[in-house]
Amino acid sequence: MTKTVTVNELKKRLKLELIGSDKGLDRTIMTSDLSRPGLELTGFFSYYPEDRVQLFGMTEISFSEGMSAEERLKRYTQMCTSRTPAFIIARSLEVPKELVEAADKAGIPVLRSRLKTTRLSVYITNFLESKLAPVISKHGVLVDIYGLGVLITGNSGVGKSETALELIKRGHRLVADDNVEIRQEDEISLIGSSPAIIEHLLEIRGLGIIDVMTLFGAGAVRSSKKITLVVDLENWDPNKQYDRVGLTTETTKIFDLEIPKITIPVRPGRNLAIIIEVAAMNFRLKNMGYDAAEKFTSDLSKYIDHNRSISD
Repeated sequence: MTKTVTVNELKKRLKLELIGSDKGLDRTIMTSDLSRPGLELTGFFSYYPEDRVQLFGMTEISFSEGMSAEERLKRYTQMCTSRTPAFIIARSLEVPKELVEAADKAGIPVLRSRLKTTRLSVYITNFLESKLAPVISKHGVLVDIYGLGVLITGNSGVGKSETALELIKRGHRLVADDNVEIRQEDEISLIGSSPAIIEHLLEIRGLGIIDVMTLFGAGAVRSSKKITLVVDLENWDPNKQYDRVGLTTETTKIFDLEIPKITIPVRPGRNLAIIIEVAAMNFRLKNMGYDAAEKFTSDLSKYIDHNRSISD
């Protein structure tokens, strides 16, 4: 199903001023791309992106002021198609009356913002990308650990929620439990959040559902977080060889992005919360350029080479 955003949602989010009729506020926006219709004002419509929000800045408004009223009305009328969501004017600039006339006739809303064009463009794009981004649901728990979004996965009953509870008690923040909604906002970012109906809730077997924000305060939760690391919990398999040094790099694919993954075997006596906490810290350290496993391997190789040279 194709996701859409109404012009009215955009208007409310960015506190835009409505100029002219409000009958087009229910129009839908289907792309986060914007159009700066400078070429169209000159009469070039061969590649007019009619399905985009049309953003006017100082350049477009200044150029149109040099045109005759008849020519302005003609150009603005050409821009008004059945697929055009809205016209937005930046910097609180004076809106050409011909634009309002053509837009009202076509049922397209004209909006205005006091923000500068570049900043307004960023805000509009960010809002639309967050709303229009593809979304999938994944079974797991998402926790903010030292600023890293750690997605804890594993089979049902392996201890994900209990581990999250211990992490919350240690000062970290819950984003989502059981069902994590993941959206790809751009080519490199996955943002996880909780469905509204279970936001801030945690299910503990034998205890039931608890409200984390009520029990631990607002500082124990957050609404969304970029997913940086996946920690997969699995029941200990004595026949499986687990990584004991840390040189092996695993990844898991979410959408078309490869996310670093760590597999942690679960058995009685292991403190999973501390292990995951340390895993997050170690991951941050690697991103800062220090890899303890690589340093150990390098030092070991030097030690072996040194002893070999002595024996020779």
